[in-house]
Amino acid sequence: MTTSTTLKAPTGSPPTPVGSRRPRWTTGTRFWVVAVFLLPALVLLGALVLYPIGWSVLRSLFGADGFTRFVGLDNYTEVLTDPQTVTALQNNAIWVVVAPVTATGLGLIFAVLTERIRWATAIKLVIFMPMAISMLASGIIFRLVYDQDPAKGVANAVAVSVHDTFAGASAYPGAHPRTGGSLAATGDGGFTTIAALPPGTPAALPLLGVAPAALSGARQAAAPADCPTGNLCGTVWLDFLPGGGGRPGSIDPGKKALAGVRVQAVRAGRVIATATSARDGTFALPTGGTAVQLRLPATNFTPQYQGVNWLGPTLVTWSIIGSYIWMWTGFAMVLIAAGLAQVPRELLEAARVDGAKEWQVFRRITVPLLAPVLLVVLVTLVINVLKVFDLVYVIAPGATQQNANVLALQLYLSSFGGGNDQGVGSALGVLLLALVLPAMFFNIRRFRKERAR
Repeated sequence: MTTSTTLKAPTGSPPTPVGSRRPRWTTGTRFWVVAVFLLPALVLLGALVLYPIGWSVLRSLFGADGFTRFVGLDNYTEVLTDPQTVTALQNNAIWVVVAPVTATGLGLIFAVLTERIRWATAIKLVIFMPMAISMLASGIIFRLVYDQDPAKGVANAVAVSVHDTFAGASAYPGAHPRTGGSLAATGDGGFTTIAALPPGTPAALPLLGVAPAALSGARQAAAPADCPTGNLCGTVWLDFLPGGGGRPGSIDPGKKALAGVRVQAVRAGRVIATATSARDGTFALPTGGTAVQLRLPATNFTPQYQGVNWLGPTLVTWSIIGSYIWMWTGFAMVLIAAGLAQVPRELLEAARVDGAKEWQVFRRITVPLLAPVLLVVLVTLVINVLKVFDLVYVIAPGATQQNANVLALQLYLSSFGGGNDQGVGSALGVLLLALVLPAMFFNIRRFRKERAR
């Protein structure tokens, strides 16, 4: 007896031959549907990314005059041996090491510190606000911040204020005696009398070159009225009358006293007494009854402290990095704060119950749990700083632009900013791409690992 079994297709679903099945993606969507939706993105990707990369690689193999002269790898040789490119590579290395680490570290500190305070949202908004400003605008802002003039630059205004708090400014910067007078330069910025003066002799110390602003409220200069026995007395005054007139070396009516000038009595190269001129310019020095020379130390005439040359050859790169950190710390803080919100509070509270200090909780629990987020932020900022251009171009003055040079700026200068050599510029672009690719691949690999978990 034979038993036969017949397989029937489900009601309403006619059987489909195996060879006629249409290809589908793992999500069940047909291939042509996926292609239609991806086509606009693929066209844009090819036009805006793949085509420029291919064109730059091809253009880097030809000379400055276009595609008429094939030079092979000569442009790359020129790039790697050019002193300007070497400087740009060195500065890019400083950027990669300093800027991402500092911005990420500050972002971590702000994210942790603002987690428990009442006005956390407002404070985070203030810290993140620089991200709303373009690189160009930030460059203009910090060009003014770093201005050498303390009346304009905020950084130097602070530096001058702090300096003058601990080291007072000189009384009359730039003042000097009349040529051929009784005072001679000492070589350190000060002045001393040519001959020794005996006690009881009026000492005349006339000066020139005093700014009018330093004479505000100055009195009429006067000769010493009464000099104690054994002392050497004299007057310090401005030996100049507006509009001319008067006799050189004479205390004429209208000549102003120089108050606050330090005067030293010197015998055998050693200072034996010091005095400060009064409001009428007079002073008295005990000399022990012997002749002495008078010295006006350099501290009376040193120029006013003008602050730090932030945009000079030494500090220009570090100053621009400071402006970048000001902008991107808020970005790092927001991402780290989002990761911090996912940290299990039970672990933190358990550590505190077990007696861990806040620093131990931060170092042994918070930071290890935030390591993936910190790494993503760090790598993202590394990619960003390798392409920095706007800040360097705007902030660095022309005199020190080469000292702050980076690869993106050198690419612009070689291609369009006077070099007019797009072959070398394209080689620089390919070199910059080669430096960015490892960080990009690392980030993509991290994302794939996170997705696979």
